[in-house]
Amino acid sequence: MKKILGALIFLMLFCVNVFAEVKTYDGRSEIPEEAKPNDDTLRFFLNRYLTRNWNSHRKYSNIEASDNPYQFQFDLREDKYIKKQMQETALLSYLLFEDGKIVIDEITPKNRFGDLFTDKTKYHSQSVGKSIASYILGHAICKGYVESIDAKINDWPVIKNTLYHDQKIIDLINMSAGDQKYLNSNRFFDSNRAVTNPTIKSAMENELKNSKKSKVKWNYNNLLPHIILNYIIFKAGEDNFQGLLDEVFREKAKSEYDAHFVETEISNLTDRSITNTLMATRYDYLRIAKAMLDDWQNDTCEGKYLKILYERKVKKNRDYRDKQEAFSITKSYGGFFHLDPYGMKNRHIFIMDGYGGQTLTIDFDRKRIVTTMAVHRDFKWKKIAYSVIKKGK
Repeated sequence: MKKILGALIFLMLFCVNVFAEVKTYDGRSEIPEEAKPNDDTLRFFLNRYLTRNWNSHRKYSNIEASDNPYQFQFDLREDKYIKKQMQETALLSYLLFEDGKIVIDEITPKNRFGDLFTDKTKYHSQSVGKSIASYILGHAICKGYVESIDAKINDWPVIKNTLYHDQKIIDLINMSAGDQKYLNSNRFFDSNRAVTNPTIKSAMENELKNSKKSKVKWNYNNLLPHIILNYIIFKAGEDNFQGLLDEVFREKAKSEYDAHFVETEISNLTDRSITNTLMATRYDYLRIAKAMLDDWQNDTCEGKYLKILYERKVKKNRDYRDKQEAFSITKSYGGFFHLDPYGMKNRHIFIMDGYGGQTLTIDFDRKRIVTTMAVHRDFKWKKIAYSVIKKGK
């Protein structure tokens, strides 16, 4: 009896100890940017990201895998520093693509997070999805569903009597819509609702009803790409929008696995809204970046669209914390892409940057791509991505 009691006490103490090592950050859905989580906390949140959060939202539309997925060529070399980052940080995936081949390919080891994250795992894009939304907009323009980036969205009844009425698309995709009085990156000031939770109709009829445009100021936020995607659906119609997704993912990127964008939290059958959050695999994210690279190099209609975004970029106006991360190391912004990284003047570098360390960096001049995926942004992005692009051949 004493042995059984002792075993129970040990088990209780063990469970308490394990639980104590996991920090939930007061029930937050994501690890705070400034946090320094331990491995148990990283595993806890990775499991949450894979089973809850965006994974618990309704799919807006399913994008089936290509009938003929693009097959990457490999000419792999070892990078000991990146391997070390894989063992010691929250990094899940690292890919370097150059000369038409993947030359560095690292995924989190089995003894770290590899039992949860694999080549088949569909992981959230976070704000990388903003840039992918822009790429879809380019296809919508090239198909004639949307007139141009200088077109106004006045024909969309849902934005009537809001500050977005009479605004050009270019101002929205450059985050220069004069909406800084009403929302910041994540939340509406009046209601404190997350901007990603309501449908577009709900946001326009509540927080933004009778809103007025302020003096133009760069105001990075999560609402504008949602507006753009839902406007494309309004202009193209549901069937044609699905066709755009199929063209981008199945025909052009030639994705290997199904993917999908998720709906907002309160989206329903009578009032649906898509978000820019994409769920896709690590190689399929690279396939999307390669599709952009190919469009640029081949000067297709969509490639011309990307080049116009670079020409119409605006300066960021924030005092950044440092020059260590993708968001804070770029001077300009255009069409939902971070542009003009520090020390790379006159180079066509497009960076997609998402919360927690999801990044895609494309060097259109030297035909190189670096991608990272992570549970948390605690790895040395500047060394393994920025410096690789800056110093690359």
